[in-house]
Amino acid sequence: MQERRSNEREAPKIPGGALRSLPAGIWVLGFGSMFMDISSEIIHSLLPLFMANALGASMVTIGLVEGIAEATAAIAKVFSGILSDHLGKRKFMLVLGYALAAFTKPIFPLANSIGWVFAARFLDRIGKGIRTAPRDALVADYAPATLRGAAYGLRQSLDAVGSLLGPLFAVLLMIWLHNDIRSVLWVAVIPGFITVALLMTMIKEPNKATDNHNAEPISWRSAKQLSAGYWVIVSLGAVLTLARFSEAFLLLRGQDVGLSLTYAPVILILMNFFYAIFAYPAGVASDRISRRLLLFIGLGLLVTADLVLAFASSPLHVLVGASLWGLHMAFTQGLLAKLVADIAPAQLRGTAFGIFHLITGVALLLASLIAGAIWQWVGASFTFLAGALFSSIAFIGLMLYSLQHQLPKN
Repeated sequence: MQERRSNEREAPKIPGGALRSLPAGIWVLGFGSMFMDISSEIIHSLLPLFMANALGASMVTIGLVEGIAEATAAIAKVFSGILSDHLGKRKFMLVLGYALAAFTKPIFPLANSIGWVFAARFLDRIGKGIRTAPRDALVADYAPATLRGAAYGLRQSLDAVGSLLGPLFAVLLMIWLHNDIRSVLWVAVIPGFITVALLMTMIKEPNKATDNHNAEPISWRSAKQLSAGYWVIVSLGAVLTLARFSEAFLLLRGQDVGLSLTYAPVILILMNFFYAIFAYPAGVASDRISRRLLLFIGLGLLVTADLVLAFASSPLHVLVGASLWGLHMAFTQGLLAKLVADIAPAQLRGTAFGIFHLITGVALLLASLIAGAIWQWVGASFTFLAGALFSSIAFIGLMLYSLQHQLPKN
């Protein structure tokens, strides 16, 4: 314990020093996320358009598929998080989740109906659910507390690099393969298996995970050990998710205002460019300045993004809105993960992340269903106006409700 405190006191105070001081395991987790996101985002940047154009799916159906897929991931996250705490074997859960996702990737190019797409998304999201909570807990296990924001920021940044490269490759492949979506989807299979090989060979189980594992029977009573401040953070994450429905609707909005099928993934490229560039600096900032200030900035960016997208009348407007969306992600996603890691007991970090992802996943299901219904029955603009409304509610709630004790300023 004294050695750990000593290391935390000696942690570098400048961003460049923090980057050099992060353990190798953080980098491996980040690059693993990057390769899997390249695979996933090649698929996801084309999938909504594939469902709408090739398979004739309605907006409500697309919202249902996206929402159920993400809710499935959320449910899997809570169980995998609890198991990783109970067993003290986070690497096993991590690799299992990534492997399941990799092996489902070939289903997408083989799909000839919405049912097949739904099955592939369902299994893929189960894989994501299995790996996410143990991965987030591993970051906290590897990184000293004084560098935790930087660690989550780096992992989020590399994840966003993958989310940027995936759509970029999708555009280039669509041009090269003359808009043959199925062939592009086959290429996406490759980086998924690279991720599995990387994590199997280069990730080690940290001593913290083994030393702190819970030998008691698995029980929901563990959740009672999580503080009131933790539940405040979970509630904030849920409201944010209601305002930030599936990114599939960004792609559909681009097509709605005239962006061609070939260049639709540019929306995600631009969004993830800003996410990748600013996620790490925002993570470093969360170790040093007011967390509430960063949340206010993130919420303000999301409100602005929704309003720009609501009143968009050209592809340029959608690209601006997507850029603001990416900035919002940079300021909030790593910060929320850091807050969960800081406030949860070490032996319950997997459980804490699992419950957090479960509740935000249910919120994403509701958000996607609501977005799809509003789009189909009222119009695309009103979908994003509803998102701006939820964002504003979260913004006002954060202003009015004092988080002095539950969410420290620094």
